[in-house]
Amino acid sequence: MRLGQHFLSDPGILGRIADALDPVPGETVIEIGPGKGTLTEILLARGLMVIAVEKDRALAEELRARYAVRGERENLTVIAGDALRLDWHRFPAHRAPLTAHKIIGNIPYYITSPLLEKAMEPPLPARIVFLVQAEVADRIAAPPGGKTYGALSVGVQAVCRVERLFTVAPGAFRPPPKVRSALLRLTPLAEPLVAPAEAKALRAFVTACFSRRRKQLHNAVPGATAEGLRALGFDPRARPETLAPRDFVRLLRGSAQL
Repeated sequence: MRLGQHFLSDPGILGRIADALDPVPGETVIEIGPGKGTLTEILLARGLMVIAVEKDRALAEELRARYAVRGERENLTVIAGDALRLDWHRFPAHRAPLTAHKIIGNIPYYITSPLLEKAMEPPLPARIVFLVQAEVADRIAAPPGGKTYGALSVGVQAVCRVERLFTVAPGAFRPPPKVRSALLRLTPLAEPLVAPAEAKALRAFVTACFSRRRKQLHNAVPGATAEGLRALGFDPRARPETLAPRDFVRLLRGSAQL
């Protein structure tokens, strides 16, 4: 295992992951962390134009060489590098512009949040499909009011429709991870709750509120007073986890009045 990767080879599961993209032949797909190329193979078989970004240079070279030998490099570009540091919108786009791309990947657990933020940088892709730790998928998809609902839930749900599709047991991977995984599908909202310029500010604001999630709003929201919250239509005694993403957006925009 390199760089904390757990390789998935079950063709049935890989096929279901590819299906979650709703793939259309000719589309451009950025695959994060292709590893040994098992999912890459299925994506190419679906007629997709794949840009595979692999941090492990040895694995990237193996993948590149495999398709060069077979004479099948036309639909595949392999980029050796750190996906968190690269500009995804400057990748070669084959025949399709990267304003209409999709993103897929089996994501290392320790960089899930920053990769999600990266994937949601504008212009947003048409769809994001990530295999992540099941616990993280639960947090992202959680509705208001529960223990798993938090800043990550709000930040993603403010811009995307979230679907937790199915779980994958540790035994499907080599080597097996210590946790279960889940497939997460994100589809950008036609009318996001925040503009792209506000997204970073919303994430910071919500993180600050949830850092005091057991406190009531008048103590959890930075700079808030009970009077200011009432003026915006909020109960100062409510707790952050009871607010929907739309409420946090309204709080952010009204924070100057608090």
